[in-house]
Amino acid sequence: MNRRKIVSSFVVGLLTVALAGIAVGQDHATPQDVIAKVREAAAALSKGGDLAQFRDKQGPWVWKDTYNFVIDCEKNLQVAHPIRPELNGVDFRTIKDSKGSKVFPANFCDQAKKPSGMWFEYSWPKPGAKEDSRKITYCTSATGTPYVACAGVYDDKVTMAELSKLSAKK
Repeated sequence: MNRRKIVSSFVVGLLTVALAGIAVGQDHATPQDVIAKVREAAAALSKGGDLAQFRDKQGPWVWKDTYNFVIDCEKNLQVAHPIRPELNGVDFRTIKDSKGSKVFPANFCDQAKKPSGMWFEYSWPKPGAKEDSRKITYCTSATGTPYVACAGVYDDKVTMAELSKLSAKK
């Protein structure tokens, strides 16, 4: 093989790897994606959206590398979780991470009713992982219902202050 073919093959290989990395990166939800999808979910719930769709692992509320879940603040229950159905019907105030810390903040429902919604962070294992990672979750209430729509992403870098600024923008 001559030198030109070797260099061409090497360049094509590098481009293939780089483009694959970009494509994979596009499958990761960003905090901005989470805000948009949570607000969309809250609007759907406000219009009488079917909770069953939020429990469906193949449904419209499972997207990129995350999903929406729903809390009922009148009953204090997690009512829809598409990935971990064993959490459906559980008092959300009792859900703990592997370190024994409560996942949801004490004032969760009040905070989620704010016009900008709320962000909170906790430790949770990524799908398929045994060790916990930092997960950030955004939630906002569904007007006229007891429901709060939520979704989160794993992110070790973004600060809570940065997240609050993102969600304050309409």
